[in-house]
Amino acid sequence: MHMADALLSPAVGGTMWTATACTIAWCARKVQADLDDRKIPLMGVLGAFIFAAQMINFTIPATGSSGHLGGGMILAILLGPCAAFLTIASVLMVQALFFADGGLLALGCNIFNLGVFPCFLAYPLIYRPIAGTKPTPSRIGIGATLAAMIGLQLGALGVVFETVTSGIAELPLTAFLSVMLPIHLAIGLVEGLVTAAVVTFVWKARPEILEFSAAGRPLGRLSIGKVLAGLSLAAVVTGGALSWFASSSPDGLEWSMLQVSGREEPASPEQGIHSRLAEIQDKISFLPDYGFKTGDTAPGQASASSWPAVDGGTTASGLVGGGITLVLALGLGVLFRRKNRAV
Repeated sequence: MHMADALLSPAVGGTMWTATACTIAWCARKVQADLDDRKIPLMGVLGAFIFAAQMINFTIPATGSSGHLGGGMILAILLGPCAAFLTIASVLMVQALFFADGGLLALGCNIFNLGVFPCFLAYPLIYRPIAGTKPTPSRIGIGATLAAMIGLQLGALGVVFETVTSGIAELPLTAFLSVMLPIHLAIGLVEGLVTAAVVTFVWKARPEILEFSAAGRPLGRLSIGKVLAGLSLAAVVTGGALSWFASSSPDGLEWSMLQVSGREEPASPEQGIHSRLAEIQDKISFLPDYGFKTGDTAPGQASASSWPAVDGGTTASGLVGGGITLVLALGLGVLFRRKNRAV
């Protein structure tokens, strides 16, 4: 559900950039109260895992569409809302800057849609009341699935509202909603099941992580080595190899636009801020579309006809992107931790 710049007007994109920047600043202040030396590596490893997991598009049967994990709910449950928002923001910034996944003008929208709704609405209002103070596998499963589905529905609504308000893409409100919400309901169901599986793994290994995060408490001296090792291994395997098995079908947003307008993505304006940002992104992204740059073919084109698409560029993207996200999330954690100590 990564929006492209072609869907947004500068006014809407700039407004969402401002809203997202304010949310990041607010979260940065809030996490200083409960961020400690145990949660910092957890932020980094989870960020790398979510980056890798988002590379895998899974097919939605009988639709011709696909979806991928958002990850905001996993992060919120294991880190708490504010640290989760900073981590998902790190993931999406790395994707936009270095892999040309999602536009630079649209980055504020993408962070807001994939971060605010799951972390600050679906998590506290849906997941926490269902899971309770003493979660069980069944409560985690039900709460995670429902919260992920609702969070993604809110995100889809955000995409539709931002697109229609921009008024530069020929996507009528009613028609766009009628395809966006059902397809993301199906995607949300899969995300909920994956979220439940990941959270249950952590709960079985260290239930205190869920309890402390829900209460906004530091992890203190809690040993989380097993959890970090498991998530690190999952990130490496997912980004390095399982990413070959990603579906080549258009994702939920692209599929919805195809149903309404006959195109997976509207043409971007050739002049103005859209073209300038596209030029900047083209220069910065060294693995665009999660593949090596080539002079003759688009990234990933050579392997698109086969499945699994065994490709060195995809593997490099998964490992390098996960590593960059790990370093960025760790860096943010260390920065805020130092500020906390200074205070």
